[in-house]
Amino acid sequence: MKRTIGFIGSGKMAQSIIQGLIKSEVIFPNNIIVSAKTESTLIEMKNRFAVQTTLDNKEVSQKSDILFLAVKPNLHQFILNEIKQYINKDTIIITIAAGISIEMIEGFFLESVKVVRTMPNTPSLVGEGMTAICFNQEVSKEEEAEVAELFKGIGKVEFIEENMMNAIPAVSGSSPAYVYMFIEALADGAVLQGIPRQQALNLAAQAVLGAAKMVMDTGLHPAVLKDQVCTPGGATIEAVATLERNAFRAAIIDAMEECTKKSISLSKQ
Repeated sequence: MKRTIGFIGSGKMAQSIIQGLIKSEVIFPNNIIVSAKTESTLIEMKNRFAVQTTLDNKEVSQKSDILFLAVKPNLHQFILNEIKQYINKDTIIITIAAGISIEMIEGFFLESVKVVRTMPNTPSLVGEGMTAICFNQEVSKEEEAEVAELFKGIGKVEFIEENMMNAIPAVSGSSPAYVYMFIEALADGAVLQGIPRQQALNLAAQAVLGAAKMVMDTGLHPAVLKDQVCTPGGATIEAVATLERNAFRAAIIDAMEECTKKSISLSKQ
């Protein structure tokens, strides 16, 4: 891709996307321009990724064909007020923050703008991201495909209706945090049984990775795959029964409910 990709903000999510894009060779480093608040952050970004850097958000806006707003939800208003006069009419604006609607971004401009609302996640760093995407009516089908190509370079993509976007953080945006907690708990349990910590982590992480790949590659329902592991009267079904008694699934669903509530509240601020 020969377009110039801009990032306003250089946090963990921006870094995950940038590294994923460069690693997959979807875009070359010299076609990426990044801004940050401090010179030290820019030096780090330059050394790590060999991208263009600047302290000036307006410069990023002027140079970008595709512009990522890679800042926290509460900073969008400030950033959009700062750059709205410097964005080219054909620039595609992409938000990656929870709770930031297409309508909210459109409201800062007097004329029509191209807006894409996304919710990626940090596994984009290793090319295994999951990104939900929706577009406003100003984005052409060719541009939709171009944006999808960017995100497919760092993982998988699902096109979602915007009225569902506030539910996405709970199921894919924030959920890696729950999975890391699960892996840590598995490893702790293994250490309790005498397995060395690093081996415990390797065993736990690979088990989770393999289980996820089984779901994706076989197309079987997780319940079917679970049943295939559970020998009648065996050890696995004892573990499953214990998880059920301790409301394992209910705890996850409750956590997702709270995550979604927070996403909705962010969209109203």
